Amino acid sequence: MLDDRSKKILHAVIQLYISSPGPVGSRSITKKFPIGLSPATIRNIMSDLEDMGFLRQPHTSAGRVPTDSGYRFYVDALTAEKSDNDAELASELIRKLELIRTDINSFLDNASRMLSELSHYIGISVSLNTHQTMLSRIEMLPYRKNQIAVMLITDEAVIRNKIISVEQEVSREDLNRLAGYLNERFAGHTLEDIRKTIVAEIANDRMLCDGLISEAMAICNNVFSASESDVFISGLSEVLTLPDFCDIERIRRLFRTIEDKQVILSLLEKISATDGPQVLIGSENPLDELKQFSFVAAPYCEGNRPIGAIAIIGPTRMNYGQAIYLVDMTAKFITDIFSYSR
Repeated sequence: MLDDRSKKILHAVIQLYISSPGPVGSRSITKKFPIGLSPATIRNIMSDLEDMGFLRQPHTSAGRVPTDSGYRFYVDALTAEKSDNDAELASELIRKLELIRTDINSFLDNASRMLSELSHYIGISVSLNTHQTMLSRIEMLPYRKNQIAVMLITDEAVIRNKIISVEQEVSREDLNRLAGYLNERFAGHTLEDIRKTIVAEIANDRMLCDGLISEAMAICNNVFSASESDVFISGLSEVLTLPDFCDIERIRRLFRTIEDKQVILSLLEKISATDGPQVLIGSENPLDELKQFSFVAAPYCEGNRPIGAIAIIGPTRMNYGQAIYLVDMTAKFITDIFSYSR
């Protein structure tokens, strides 16, 4: 436990270090914060905080910088106090969210871009748990020769489109019959249950004599077997402007990790089962590739069911108050969008 003076000094060091990356000295604190303590007293408190593992001194006679433990104490205090947010940032966030809500199909892609633009870090949005998504309706239209456009409308009011190649050209009338058959049989079932049913029937050679139904099952096998999670990543260029990313090898490791969407997906799938924003700081990250970075994420839901997550990745020297606010408000907005769409 820290006393009030130690908390104030720790918070001052972190806030100064976030605004300007460099060891923080006692005189900088006295100039920027009305703490009412002498530089000598502040130095003693900073030394105690270093002994407790909240600060470290990169060089002898230099000031201190926060450790992951120091950031964790700071973040926990932020979430407990619900610190005031920048009114200008809040207004800009609401404006951008209202602009992108009009196109639900590209909403998540635009949401990741928006998070990156406002935070200047990496923005990520993911649609998860598609196997638990229920089919509301399926529609089919002729597209090109031996190709059809299949549109899945899910219970989240999200439209998934896919172009399917077929062995022979199918008329619009037959496509309407196909869609009618599939809607009657599978509406209200999860995409995963539909996929399992189709795979089992094909494997057991239980195709009905009606060639049209055989065609329907073949189309469904193509559509539902490809219901992977979508991952949208934006802002890799944003972090290159930060002094934390002057190490080229560090940048390469981060980019390789980010580009492997399955790595990010596995981390966000765990976070999607939690409630509210989650912050992983440096060494707290389960992925070795992210132990030099911080990860702020929150799930969004349809009703009580998590269906995705959004996140910000940045340096441990992150503006946590701003990042938590952006992620939390965006996740809540997306939840409202999907709930309202129902």
